Amino acid sequence: MTSGTLYVVATPLGNLGDLTQRSRDLLRSVPVVAAEDTRRTRVLLESVQASPRLVSFHAHSPQTRLNQILDALAAGTDVALVTDAGTPAVSDPGAVLVAAARKAGILVIPLPGPSALVTALSVAGFSADRFTFLGFLPRKGKDRRELIDFIVGSPWTVVLYEAANRLERTLADLVEKCDGTRLAVVARELTKKYEDIQAGTLDSLAVYYGEHPPRGEVTVVIGAATGTTRHPDPDQLNARGRQLLAEGLSGRDAALELAGQMGISRNEAYRVINSL
Repeated sequence: MTSGTLYVVATPLGNLGDLTQRSRDLLRSVPVVAAEDTRRTRVLLESVQASPRLVSFHAHSPQTRLNQILDALAAGTDVALVTDAGTPAVSDPGAVLVAAARKAGILVIPLPGPSALVTALSVAGFSADRFTFLGFLPRKGKDRRELIDFIVGSPWTVVLYEAANRLERTLADLVEKCDGTRLAVVARELTKKYEDIQAGTLDSLAVYYGEHPPRGEVTVVIGAATGTTRHPDPDQLNARGRQLLAEGLSGRDAALELAGQMGISRNEAYRVINSL
């Protein structure tokens, strides 16, 4: 028996007109659609007169659901994987299913289309020959500090997603660690009725969103470092480094703390700590 095919289908960020004709045809013909949120996907399917069987598949789905989809594929049933908006497996569920299907020898075919990442990059006006995508920043802790430190010294454009209620804090953290004149773009509700794209410095964007709390889906694009990041006095760096070591931190942890507190790259912080 020939196994089915797993189709990875990008869906509109908001404007249903952005669904490609190829994806429309596929959704009308495929017997099963695995969806992050079946309620939202049902609206999309109804808009294109498609009526496949819907099954729920999201980041917290149990192993049994993954196995059910794999069994259907193995039995010869084609399945389309979709998320709420954009491209599956790009800061969205899907990678686990794709990897498991490929391991099982099942053909996986992408149907490209909308992506908030690429859409925001296209209107940012920054070089995208090379860029770094960080997805959603951790809410707190060392991992968050390390990623912000990376942004501070990144020689490439950086793109991240953020929840609307955490945008103000993230911009404040970036202003604290980066030069406030660093250029950035905040793209909100892309392709939707209330689409809003604000470009400016980190300082100006932090002020704007402090006065205009955002709603909806948010993508942040940060221009590459240009050598204008704050550079503390070497004596200050050395003094703070000695203090961190005196507090009992290991060399690695002291360097990470120094980078986060003083707004320098991790490499520079390691050089400071290793010189003490």
